[in-house]
Amino acid sequence: MSKAEATRERILDAALEEFSAYGIAGARVDRIARNAGCNKNLIYIYFESKEKLFTTVLQRHLADVNLRMPFTPADIPGFAGKVYDFATAHPQIIRLLAWSTLEQSAELPASRAVSFQEMAAAVADGQREGRINPAFPPEFLMTTLMAVATSWSPAFPFGTSTRRPAPEVLRENIVKAITLLVRPPAAATEADPDQPGAA
Repeated sequence: MSKAEATRERILDAALEEFSAYGIAGARVDRIARNAGCNKNLIYIYFESKEKLFTTVLQRHLADVNLRMPFTPADIPGFAGKVYDFATAHPQIIRLLAWSTLEQSAELPASRAVSFQEMAAAVADGQREGRINPAFPPEFLMTTLMAVATSWSPAFPFGTSTRRPAPEVLRENIVKAITLLVRPPAAATEADPDQPGAA
């Protein structure tokens, strides 16, 4: 790695810390430069503006998220468990995503919307094939999955309760909740013969 590449990496690491803590409006380029151990002008040379630096940081970590958590339409509850694992292990990235939604001053990477639409399309396919509950629109199912799976991240206010269950219990409950949400009605009836309508 060249000296320039190493400097750029330090800037991106420092920017993640800064943006996840303060958002775009509250972030300070001076602090990023100081924590990266570089001249502030280098940040503008490499990234042009604070907003473009934020977009670059977000794009970098979205790509990492997609690599670590490939969507598995054949096992949506299992995917929810992986999202929970990632959210609890990487609260900075969850905060970064939250800031990207709250603030409108930076351009969001197109890959974020594309990734979501690809997941929704896979869910729609599963609904047509009878593998996934068709009672809810695909976009609603995916939004609900992400909300449930990330709700106990330290980045969210309701996820910081001192009375919350152990992490393994939370994970088990999240997987169970998403299983119930996506399971086709016929499968649910077969799994519980005491339900109304069961043979």
